[in-house]
Amino acid sequence: MSSQTKDGVLVFALIIVGFASPLLGQQKGQWVPGQSGLDAGVLPDPGFTYASLNVNYSANALNDSGGNKLPGITGKLSFWAIESVFYYVPKTKILGGKLAFMTVLPAANGSLTADVGVRSLGIPPKFGLNGGGYGFADSWFQPFTLGWNLKRADTFVAYAFTAPTGRYSPGASNNVGSGYWGNNIEGSSTVYLTKNRGTTANMLADWEVHGQKKVASFPSGQFSHITPGQAFTLEWGIGQFLPLDKQMHKLLEVGLIGYDQWQVSANGGNYLVAGVPVAASRVPYYSVHAVGFQTNFILPPKHLSFFFKYEPEYRAKARPQGRTIVFGGSYTYKFRKAPPSKP
Repeated sequence: MSSQTKDGVLVFALIIVGFASPLLGQQKGQWVPGQSGLDAGVLPDPGFTYASLNVNYSANALNDSGGNKLPGITGKLSFWAIESVFYYVPKTKILGGKLAFMTVLPAANGSLTADVGVRSLGIPPKFGLNGGGYGFADSWFQPFTLGWNLKRADTFVAYAFTAPTGRYSPGASNNVGSGYWGNNIEGSSTVYLTKNRGTTANMLADWEVHGQKKVASFPSGQFSHITPGQAFTLEWGIGQFLPLDKQMHKLLEVGLIGYDQWQVSANGGNYLVAGVPVAASRVPYYSVHAVGFQTNFILPPKHLSFFFKYEPEYRAKARPQGRTIVFGGSYTYKFRKAPPSKP
């Protein structure tokens, strides 16, 4: 076996080992695509807002760096994440904008069942991979958000970080967390294409930078450290509001949505595969693309909304390819306006 061929096999082995991790797959980013969509740039009104997001991802294909399904691998990867989202929006304004604070506290449940048969790696035709984990996952803290309500657009910028609060042990098959810190810079906008603000174009951009994580070698179980590469995510949507009554007390919003995520910098550090150090930078960059639909049911007088999203992935490189379903709702307890002062 030539040196070039051997290196390619080792990189291939890293993808398979990564696939055995039920929630992370290959060393992809911490941002799970599909959490934004319609009304991406709209912040809640001043007050306290609670939102529940239920995210389900399921895939039965693992693709190589060319976007082709890897041969000899059958099975299913799936996970649920139940996210409790808390917003606090004070009445205070900065630079004419709305200040907001957000926290996401998730629980996750993942599972993997797979049969792997890759003779070039010395793996028998029916080498089973099984894993799964349940528990409190990594937390998202957004200590700074500043948004503006413009005549034909709502927009905001934000900084957030991901804390590795989920259970993680190198090499374990029941990990729930990622095992590393992350930093995120966000920008999001909703542009109103018509005067009555009934038709919208939406975009969220997220750039994430990762800290170091400890990983187990294959197959000896020795430890090494890597730094997952930076990732960039776009989530977009085109939506239309449809009033369900003349008083505008019930609104339906429907639209086309999608997401695109890319790894934009190389992994740092080294893996150990069969005792041989392999630079993590040699693992192929991943990317994924999806398009689907979203529908919202909104009750403005009650400050309630409910949503459903379905986004099948049509292209993926160096990672699983599947589909994302997200559903849930939100409620805002608005601060009362001060009564007008008496003359």
